Amino acid sequence: MSDTSSTPATGKEAFHQLIAGLTAQIAGKPLDGELDRWLNAHHGAGSASFEQLRQACIGGVAEGWLCEREGGGIRYGRVFKAEDALHRFSVDVVDMQDIAGPHHTHPNGEIDLIMPLDDHPATFDGRPAGWCVYGPGTAHSPTVASGRALVLYLLPEGQIKFTQ
Repeated sequence: MSDTSSTPATGKEAFHQLIAGLTAQIAGKPLDGELDRWLNAHHGAGSASFEQLRQACIGGVAEGWLCEREGGGIRYGRVFKAEDALHRFSVDVVDMQDIAGPHHTHPNGEIDLIMPLDDHPATFDGRPAGWCVYGPGTAHSPTVASGRALVLYLLPEGQIKFTQ
């Protein structure tokens, strides 16, 4: 008889656990330049945690539970609503290639993980692979240039306001 309680989580459940572990580390911290630096120092491109998140996102897209919608040349989807287990962050992932997305504001800020997917390292809003933190009240037209990338968005309380 096998013990299924020790079976590792897979797919969406494992992704939820990864995100919950990350949000536990950042819960309550101001969304500012210091958090941007901390995330890149501890979970940035080249780190084991970055690669784990990147592979989970690539797998989720392949399995069809990430980026399941498409509009305006962008594949996207909210995978988790803001909930206590995720420390009140919602989780969205987009798949973009050489395109600007719709302009929006971040009432409570936004934390982005940039994961280039091809041999030509794509940038997101001019930033390379890694983390980008926007503070409360900021706005932008999210732009992937020089290739294709998955971008994971963490939104406090799931708050985003599209302006276009």
